[in-house]
Amino acid sequence: MPTRPTPSTPPAPLVLHYTVRSCPQGQLLVAATGQGIAAVLLGDDKASLVQELAQRYPQAQLETGGTPLHHWSDEVLVALAHPAQAHHLPLDVVGGTDFQRRVWAALQRIPGGQTCTYTQLAQALGQPRAVRAVASACAANPVAVLVLCHRVLRSDGGLGGYRWGLARKQQLLAQEAA
Repeated sequence: MPTRPTPSTPPAPLVLHYTVRSCPQGQLLVAATGQGIAAVLLGDDKASLVQELAQRYPQAQLETGGTPLHHWSDEVLVALAHPAQAHHLPLDVVGGTDFQRRVWAALQRIPGGQTCTYTQLAQALGQPRAVRAVASACAANPVAVLVLCHRVLRSDGGLGGYRWGLARKQQLLAQEAA
């Protein structure tokens, strides 16, 4: 996952261009730097998505629109409609701990249409006792529909959690299974 080598707090000044689009899962916010997509958020209304972006990046200067954001947001909508297919969008994930970044990289190695458990993911990272930390890293994933954390389930096969709501997680898993 191409990302900036940054500490866990995003640097300032950071300019994020964003757009909010409608999608089958509600509203989709895509935010990007000039280098790539920094955040993809799902929600029910534009105002709460913009507020969440501002809370996630309190040092950032937020601006609407910008090139090539419109094209990238079109591609994110395609990725959302076809989550089992690989995407080739540039990512510029700002922030995250080293452990979170390792989890996010591991999520990208889960093949389309397949799932794994939080326990399996922790074991794959060589930290079998870090199951809760893996779940927390999944919840902190800023580009959730591009780094597909919905593919991670509880050990008993249950859905577990999903930052964007269990109904959206079920919908994405069903799309991949179809």
